[in-house]
Amino acid sequence: MIQRVAVIGAGAAGLMAAEVLSQAGVAVDIYEHKPSAARKILMAGKGGLNITHSEALARFIQRYDAPEWLQPMIDGFPPSAIVAWMAGLGIDSYVGTSGRMFPAEMKAAPLVRAWLARLKQAGVQFFYRHRWLGWDEQGQQVFARADGSQFSKAYAATILAVGGGSWSRLGSDGQALDWLAEHSVDLQPLQASNCGVQVAWSPFVKALAGQPLKRVQAWLTDVEPVLSDAMLTEYGLEGGLLYALSRPIRQQLNTRGQAEIFFDVLPNISQPELQDRLQPKAKQSQTNLWRKAGLDSVKSALIREILAKSAWSDPVQVAALAKRLPIKISALQPMDEAISTAGGVRQSALDTCLMLKQQAGVFCCGEMLDWDAPTGGYLLTACFASGRWAGHGVLAWLQQDHAG
Repeated sequence: MIQRVAVIGAGAAGLMAAEVLSQAGVAVDIYEHKPSAARKILMAGKGGLNITHSEALARFIQRYDAPEWLQPMIDGFPPSAIVAWMAGLGIDSYVGTSGRMFPAEMKAAPLVRAWLARLKQAGVQFFYRHRWLGWDEQGQQVFARADGSQFSKAYAATILAVGGGSWSRLGSDGQALDWLAEHSVDLQPLQASNCGVQVAWSPFVKALAGQPLKRVQAWLTDVEPVLSDAMLTEYGLEGGLLYALSRPIRQQLNTRGQAEIFFDVLPNISQPELQDRLQPKAKQSQTNLWRKAGLDSVKSALIREILAKSAWSDPVQVAALAKRLPIKISALQPMDEAISTAGGVRQSALDTCLMLKQQAGVFCCGEMLDWDAPTGGYLLTACFASGRWAGHGVLAWLQQDHAG
């Protein structure tokens, strides 16, 4: 008799778990409370799907806040395996100048279409607009249809791949995690990650919202500097530079109630060289002098936000501030506006196969697990890898004949 497994969530982790199971001959039903699959992948891929990263694996794994836990999973499905998997779907890939890896056509839609077609061909059944509500007294899975009606169904095993708490409009609304918390599963509270930060700008700086802060270096005390771009917003700052530092920013906010980030707005120019460029010149306005020195309107505004007007003509003070510009962050943007979330099901709640210790036959994977990573392909890689790991965990469970 063919055994049947339920996968809750049709995102990266859930689809990958379903692929492992279906390839092994297991019947798989995927339940998704939104009307279609892979919505977060498709949204992330609108500007180019950064699916993984080409850097050395030893450095790659250190991008996560739980490297020891994730390493065996990622070793089992590293970036090279992701590239081969994509090729098997007819999707070529390439490495960008930053080391990030993308589908050759950049977009996510062709990859998702090919993947879903292969899963359906393998017999995977999709049930959209079905929300998982937990278990009933008989241990069966309970689901709600879009019309509000409910039904229960027994499965040999279940994989939860319900995501975190960001982008709820795409499906990751944290409801399943709330249900697990009510049933005493050990969870780390969800927090925003890879999101914008709030800064109390003056009206002068707010007027520049939407303009980029290009090629700047940023760091926090005792944190390695990051070189990237950011975007000025009315509420503060957003962009890859902030996402790369979101974990230490969040940690400072949690411990101190405020975080301080430092910027070198001209990292390719030494402080003495910048000082020399800022020396007053006859018949040249201060604005033009700063612009020619490399301080565009946004960088100039940030300096003027902090430095007293009486010191704007002092090359020493301007250059010193440009090389170490402090910005105070009061909060992160709301979790639902974040690219991802930190927190989730703790490692202590799971065995080495990602099965809940207190709920035999129920496995967890993807962003709902308690790990965090910056953007750059790391998020999707861990979702793929943990989904495959959970899928193999279910296969091992079924082979031990625990499914009765």
